[in-house]
Amino acid sequence: MLDTLVTTAAGALSATVGVWVGGIVTRRAQDRQWLRDKQLVAYQELFSHYAKFTMELRRAHGDRRGWDYDWGEWNAVLMRVSLVAPPEVATEIDDFGRAINSFLDQVTRGRDPLRDPVSSEEFEQARRAPAEAQVKLVNAIRRSLSNDPNGLSFGIGG
Repeated sequence: MLDTLVTTAAGALSATVGVWVGGIVTRRAQDRQWLRDKQLVAYQELFSHYAKFTMELRRAHGDRRGWDYDWGEWNAVLMRVSLVAPPEVATEIDDFGRAINSFLDQVTRGRDPLRDPVSSEEFEQARRAPAEAQVKLVNAIRRSLSNDPNGLSFGIGG
């Protein structure tokens, strides 16, 4: 009878520990998946806004017209990304932001598309630093999400 009781207790304990460990493992996997999903959405938003304001500025200068962009939303996107990005990606986002700031200095601050538009050559020259920073950022994101050691050697879009 003692053997039966010990065997039953050991089985129950083993099952309980198994359920507990399984719950922890499942919870961690769910947390990682949730974070990865949030990161992807934030990164998509970041690049979407970048493409939108870059295109808006290109068109404004090319068409010699005014332009408008919701910079508050751009800053909000940067804040959302900072909440979910790992440190190595956050560093590249900061570099990307500085490159964009330099780009904006060249094409928006002190340059009026109506009276003093930036030529397409000047625009492309100004866009080089953000384009290079974008490639570095995309590669940091790819490494963080998929352990892709190679990354891309070229930019897409922007």
